[in-house]
Amino acid sequence: MTVIRRGVYQPDEPVLELSHVARRFIKRRERSRSFQDKFIRLLSRRNVDQEDFWPLRDVSFRLERGQSLGVIGPNGAGKSTLLKLVTGILVPTHGDLLVNGRICSLLELGAGFQPDLTGRENIFLNGSIYGLNRRQMNERLDSIIDFAELGDFIDTPVRHYSSGMYVRLGFAVAIHTDPDLLLVDEVLAVGDQNFQHKCLNAIGRFREGGGTLLLVSHDLDAIQSICRQAIWLEGGLVQSAGDPNDVVMHYLREQARRAEERA
Repeated sequence: MTVIRRGVYQPDEPVLELSHVARRFIKRRERSRSFQDKFIRLLSRRNVDQEDFWPLRDVSFRLERGQSLGVIGPNGAGKSTLLKLVTGILVPTHGDLLVNGRICSLLELGAGFQPDLTGRENIFLNGSIYGLNRRQMNERLDSIIDFAELGDFIDTPVRHYSSGMYVRLGFAVAIHTDPDLLLVDEVLAVGDQNFQHKCLNAIGRFREGGGTLLLVSHDLDAIQSICRQAIWLEGGLVQSAGDPNDVVMHYLREQARRAEERA
């Protein structure tokens, strides 16, 4: 297993590359039913079954600078595990992973926000997490506040924010930090149509500027409209890869077939 993370983008390498990446978790099942059984188990460490669980078994793909990749699949397909591997929350059990450049991720609403700090204070906090200094964040501050559309709430502690306000602020900070790789997980589903349109336009400008996008979503229309490549992930394996329209149609046909079998 090899993991390489480069903080500064190297132009002779892809932004993201996975080669036969797998991740294993161990599920433990306890059979003890009485207090006496539990006490004996604590002493002997017996009566515990272990079972391997592989959310990812063998995943390979390559993402060059300026490309956009959409990831689809049902719940439990391994999409969240994939994102956690890319961001460094998890490491692969097997395989090689290369992350080339600075990552910015929108994987969870309000992730990284401190609830007792104001929106303005959280902008600077998140900027430092993404590797930008105070001067760089000051240069971006007005644009971030304008994009987030929070008005006077920008100086209110974020614990009072709605989920929509959280994601507007989170997205505004992320898109203004000029990452090499932007990871997005379903956050575009939050907010009104006008803000979603603004997000799509911002992602378009980000891609036109050479930014690389990895989008995970159940919104197949978004995958088809935003991304130039797609993979269908299920059972820990890439079931289909290529043009988003082809991958989505393959996925929908398979879901329809399974539904017909269950009927």
